Amino acid sequence: MEQAAIRIIGVDPGLRNMGWGIVEVLGSKLAYVASGIVHSNAQMPLATRLRELHEGLAGVISEYAPMEAAVEETFVNRDPQSALKLGQARGIALVVPALAGLPVAGYAANLIKKTVTGTGHAEKAQIAMMVKTLLPGSGAQAADAADALAVAITHARVRLWARNLESATGRECLFENISLPLNRL
Repeated sequence: MEQAAIRIIGVDPGLRNMGWGIVEVLGSKLAYVASGIVHSNAQMPLATRLRELHEGLAGVISEYAPMEAAVEETFVNRDPQSALKLGQARGIALVVPALAGLPVAGYAANLIKKTVTGTGHAEKAQIAMMVKTLLPGSGAQAADAADALAVAITHARVRLWARNLESATGRECLFENISLPLNRL
């Protein structure tokens, strides 16, 4: 029985720039598909900016037809207003793929960094370099797009780990903070 490739969209939420990256995974092999940034106009009211992000991300999902989505979790910011706005942008990043019928998983920034670079406190430049190494053809990426590809890579790796663990133990794997039903992997 031949396994089918799974297309995954990773999203790095942001109110000004929402990075997205799409990979295909077949077993342990990763392939770059596309990446970019959805921008919102900082001069517009918040509701308009959120609509711009929603429409942009929905367009990406419609064009590239991913099967699963992964979104980076936000960290607590010192400025409550900034944290609230980022949380609203993350809400868009979660609801758009959900409205498209995709299962959505969330990953902490430190897990993403550790999965891609080997250290949980990597700098953005290290992440971008490793993304280029792991995904030949992805080329020079803006930081937000590279981060989104790192989210997609993390999801692909967690899927593989879960499948291997389930195969070895014969039991369903449950991972905290991941809303994807892993028994469908």
